[in-house]
Amino acid sequence: MRIAVAGATGNIGALTVAALRRQGHDVVGVSRSLGVDLLTGAGLDAALTGVDTVIDVTNGPGAGRAETVAYFGTATRNLLAAEERAGVRHHVLLSIVGIDRVEGNAHYAGKREQERLVAEGPVPWTIVPATQFHDFAAMVAGWTEQDGTATIAPLLVQPIAPADVADILAEIALGEPRGRHVDVAGPEPQDLVDMARRTHQARGVEVRLVPTWSGLFGPSMAGDVLLPGEDARIAPTTFDEWLAGQR
Repeated sequence: MRIAVAGATGNIGALTVAALRRQGHDVVGVSRSLGVDLLTGAGLDAALTGVDTVIDVTNGPGAGRAETVAYFGTATRNLLAAEERAGVRHHVLLSIVGIDRVEGNAHYAGKREQERLVAEGPVPWTIVPATQFHDFAAMVAGWTEQDGTATIAPLLVQPIAPADVADILAEIALGEPRGRHVDVAGPEPQDLVDMARRTHQARGVEVRLVPTWSGLFGPSMAGDVLLPGEDARIAPTTFDEWLAGQR
């Protein structure tokens, strides 16, 4: 099968491309560095020629709400229009668990707009909501770290291994469109602050962590807001297993 991956050079994108190629599929990478620009549409028609399925794992800019919504809106409209012209039969979108339960987060607002456009769009679709990735805690701490100290929100999450996400997306891409897929998550809940501490320890990095609610991750995300639904698909790799590979 010929499958295009939008966001192919990112973390999840590269893993998804590798998972598909291991299975012998013809994979087309879609990203600006590969000569395809979702914001202008340049190179899209050529990239999607003969493509059966598109997997969208693109990420948005670290910007305000209006800019993020505009970015996801423009990129998604251009991608869906090119898919319709190319006769693509299945659009698979990677989304985030809990985005409908959180206000005030610009990235989540952009993802909601992306979901809306896909669900109302011309191409049969599957939306796959996933929990945060195992490397998320250290990444968040890295955003705020200054002089060896970082603030990080005390979120309760049920993280999933990036490689497991890629394998699930590759599997879904080979099937029929399902509409909204059940949540996908890792095996067990974790505290984000503890995840960051343990990741830093495994990597030999010393960072003092200060649990702090912020505008990006406010109290509206506390409790079970970011946890998957009871019918979630649980991926196999635990945080401890992933952490062992970081040492």
